[in-house]
Amino acid sequence: MIRRLFAGLVLASLAATAHAAFTLDQLMGALAQHPGGRAKFVEKRTLAVLDRPLIATGEMTYTPPDRLEKRTLTPKRETLVLDHDQVSIERDKRTLTINLASRPEALAFVDSIRSTLAGNRAALEKNYALQLTGSADKWVLTLSPTAQAIAAILQRITISGSADQIHTIDYLLADGDRSELTIEPLGPR
Repeated sequence: MIRRLFAGLVLASLAATAHAAFTLDQLMGALAQHPGGRAKFVEKRTLAVLDRPLIATGEMTYTPPDRLEKRTLTPKRETLVLDHDQVSIERDKRTLTINLASRPEALAFVDSIRSTLAGNRAALEKNYALQLTGSADKWVLTLSPTAQAIAAILQRITISGSADQIHTIDYLLADGDRSELTIEPLGPR
C-alpha cells in the first residue's frame, strides 16, 4: 500500500514537472513576438589587467529583426550600430565600419545577441549549444560555442530574463574576462 502511494506521488510529481516545463521553443516564440524598443543599460566589464571593473551606462534601441543601437553615455560617449551584417562604431568624432560577413567569429558573437532578441533559434544553433533553465517568469539561457574558432574567444554567454524581456547578458571570455550587461526597458520606440 505504501509503495503504491509513493509511486503515485512520484508520478504526480513528474506529471506536474513535465506540465510546467518551459521550453526553448516557447522562449524563442515569446522573444520573436517582442516589438522591440528602448532600454537603459549598465555594463560592467571585469578584466584581469585592471584592479576594478569598468562601468559604462547608456541606452539601447532594438528594431526587429536586425537593427540594434547601443549608445554609451558614460564614462565616454560612443555609439555602436548593428544593422544587418554591418557594425558602425562612432567615438571621438570618428566612425569605424565593419562588414561582419568577412569576419565569421565576430558575426557569431554579434548574432548571439541579435538572434536571441529576434527569437531565432536556428541562427543561434549554428554556433552555440543552447541550454534553458527556469520558467517563463524567470529563465536563464546559456549559449556555449560549438565552433573551435568561437570557443577560442568565448567560453559562454548567459542570458536571463522573464517572459519576452531580457534582463542581463553575461559574456565570459575564454581568458576569464567578463562583461555583464544589465538591461531595463524604457518603453516602446
